[in-house]
Amino acid sequence: MPAEGGKTDMERIGLFSEMEYITVGDKYVSQFNRPFNESASKNRQILPGGSKEMSNLQAGYFDPHFVRIFEGESYVNPNQVRRRYMMEEAKKNLSKAFLPSNGEKKPCGLGSYYGTIGGPVPFFSAQSKPKEKYEPPGKNLYTNPGKKGTGYGYANITIGKQFSHSSDLYDAAKLNNKKENEEHRRLLKGTAFKLNLYPREYFDTNPYMSEKPLPPIKKVEKKETVGNPFKPSSPGKKAS
Repeated sequence: MPAEGGKTDMERIGLFSEMEYITVGDKYVSQFNRPFNESASKNRQILPGGSKEMSNLQAGYFDPHFVRIFEGESYVNPNQVRRRYMMEEAKKNLSKAFLPSNGEKKPCGLGSYYGTIGGPVPFFSAQSKPKEKYEPPGKNLYTNPGKKGTGYGYANITIGKQFSHSSDLYDAAKLNNKKENEEHRRLLKGTAFKLNLYPREYFDTNPYMSEKPLPPIKKVEKKETVGNPFKPSSPGKKAS
């Protein structure tokens, strides 16, 4: 309803009635704290009859009274039936059970062929084969026993002969090098060959370079151009 002296909802916003502001002042409840099914915990729900337990009463069967499966059948002892069957099978035997005249033969030791069917095998015999008479080889060379000592500072202890003493010059390498240089200088014909010209590469760095003289530069004659007559940008103003 509009207030006294105010405009109606149709005049203000073009609606029959303005929607209520129901969320103003309400407390915020997080979606994690809300119950999954809030209506399931309020008011009365469907109440089942509860779980049934096992019972030996006749109410758990479809028939009004208990019916036996083997009613009127006589009692049978399975052991007695088994004995009667064995007695009937024993009457079919003509005599006693067959027994061999002699038992199996057992070996009397490791590697013995006693009691086997084929007997000993000659290829597996432990008897040694005939061999030629052994002739020992000849004796080795007789040498003197090794001399004791390290050999350092003692003569005639090593296998070879003792080296003879020979002196060596102190500057033998320097003198030999000097002789080789003198022989090399003697064989030279002159000094090293040197080119007097300035060294140049096979290809010039500038591919357009030429040693021929260039022609004289042509002078271009300039034609005198006559300029356009001067025209003022605007006519002169007259004094009023």
